[in-house]
Amino acid sequence: QVQLVESGGGLVQAGDSLTVSCVASGRIFSNMAWFRQAPGKERAFVANINWSGSSTYADSVKGRFTISRDNPKNMVYLQMNSLKPEDTAVYYCAGNQWGTREPTEYKFWGQGTQVTVSS
Repeated sequence: QVQLVESGGGLVQAGDSLTVSCVASGRIFSNMAWFRQAPGKERAFVANINWSGSSTYADSVKGRFTISRDNPKNMVYLQMNSLKPEDTAVYYCAGNQWGTREPTEYKFWGQGTQVTVSS
């Protein structure tokens, strides 16, 4: 059974940092990604990383967020710095075997972790 479980969300103030984590079990994903969904908005790409560590970012988080992975532990992390109120969302990790920013291309998702940034 394939399972993705996020952790590490919480309530922080603008300018703070926070790291969310995701552990995968049941499958090794060549590509792992983070998406986020704010209330009333569609799920949006944040960042992804392939097995060798190459990553891409949405323009809105470039320079502030860093995605990384620990292959032996089958985990992916998202370090978020200089957080803004507009970063408030449920953050989801997802995995597939090819790199893409389109959420419909991902079959396996975690349950999400809430990140709230107060002003």
